Amino acid sequence: MTDTLILDPGHLALPDLRRILRDPPNLALAPGCRAAIDASARTVADAAGGERAVYGVNTGFGLLAKKRIPPDQVRELQRRLVLSHSAGTGPDLPPGVVRLILALKVNALARGHSGVRMAVIEALLALYNRGVLPVVPAKGSVGASGDLAPLAHLTGVLIGEGEADVDSERLPAAEALARAGLAPLALEAKEGLALLNGTQVSTALGLAGLVAAEDGFAAALVAGALSVDAALGSDGPFDARIHELRGQPGQRDVAAVYRSLLQGSGIRDSHREGHETVQDPYSLRCQPQVMGAVLDHLRFAAGVLEREANAVSDNPLVFPDSGDILSGGNFHAEPVAMAADVLALSIAETGALSERRIALLMDTHLSGLPPFLVADGGLNSGFMIAQVTAAALASENKQMAHPASVDSLPTSANQEDHVSMAAHAARRLTDMANNLAGIVAVELLAAAQGIDLRAPLASSPALERARGLLRARVAVWTEDRAMAPDIAAAKRLVTEGAFRPFAEDLLPGC
Repeated sequence: MTDTLILDPGHLALPDLRRILRDPPNLALAPGCRAAIDASARTVADAAGGERAVYGVNTGFGLLAKKRIPPDQVRELQRRLVLSHSAGTGPDLPPGVVRLILALKVNALARGHSGVRMAVIEALLALYNRGVLPVVPAKGSVGASGDLAPLAHLTGVLIGEGEADVDSERLPAAEALARAGLAPLALEAKEGLALLNGTQVSTALGLAGLVAAEDGFAAALVAGALSVDAALGSDGPFDARIHELRGQPGQRDVAAVYRSLLQGSGIRDSHREGHETVQDPYSLRCQPQVMGAVLDHLRFAAGVLEREANAVSDNPLVFPDSGDILSGGNFHAEPVAMAADVLALSIAETGALSERRIALLMDTHLSGLPPFLVADGGLNSGFMIAQVTAAALASENKQMAHPASVDSLPTSANQEDHVSMAAHAARRLTDMANNLAGIVAVELLAAAQGIDLRAPLASSPALERARGLLRARVAVWTEDRAMAPDIAAAKRLVTEGAFRPFAEDLLPGC
């Protein structure tokens, strides 16, 4: 971490969130937000000492909300809440996602409607800035009443419980805090509940999926344009007049990118006249329609996730101006779940279209290229099984694209009788985007090989730059060799965001 991002509560933008995930800066709170935080904390302290029962302040939780807790047991109530809710399982969330959860939690609590003291927010900032990353199991949230289990594991480290990673070393929480010069925190009334309630885990996972989906989307645009040239396809279907008549914004924007990518292609110029193909297959011709729809939905999901990243989503909420502490349901992560489901559909469709273009390039009757893109076929199998791998990944993504938000399962003795499944909906996106990166990697290799086989003709300047990125890591295929290293090298280009500059003006996260 080399620079500092000033966090103005409620105003984190998507580029900031991407930085926290991928290239983390230090975080500091903007001046002037302390007054709201202190006022909120005073409101809760007053309620904790009063006669009125206030949920989560001096009562039990969930179905136990009718149980009144004496003032001298309020601290113990918060501690036991954190411990009992630390019930997650499965693989640990990756460091970038944990950093993002910490930042989102600070962003929400610092808006001054959660009733926590400044000390709690400063403790979260200290974990982030000093690289003490709580070990958070990925599974155990149903995305309602907050991401309870994973946030409990995160919160446990604040009170010296659980485990944390420091400089890639896993330590007991108390030891990790001591190494960073920090001490365990004693939680006051409502603070444990405020830390455990909220959609920050689901949102962080959704944002990680969005960033990865954008990387795959940008690479797929480039790969699709390369495939058009490799297959001697037409740029006519990208004519702006076609897309203006439909009026879909993503379609218009994507068609403009395809026109730009193919502008000046020597391969295209070589077959403008006398070419026997009247219309290209849909996987080439309908790219603006499919990828435009994907872009529209990426933008929709990005808007939902950006708003949620800045939301106050714990319960109850504190309004210091009136002294009210109101129970509601902002912890219900249905917006995140539905946005994640839309992203899943977008990722699956991007991969499905890319796989069809790969298959087209393999088929000499459609592409006009040597079978499986290699000379001396028979002795050489070329890209035959690479297409099979892409088909396997595309099929897996189709299975994972089933919407998670429709699958509610009641919890907490039917107090929480409708839940969002947002954490699961968002968590699968990273795996799906990883599959997409593999599919697009195969297409990049195949399309670049097709361009090589068109020599001495060359593609457009833009596409030759893109092909140069690939050829700097992967050599032309002249005879059979192990394909897996080539796919891995091309896939790294996708996941590193190497193709984002070709579509940067389109992407909501840039």
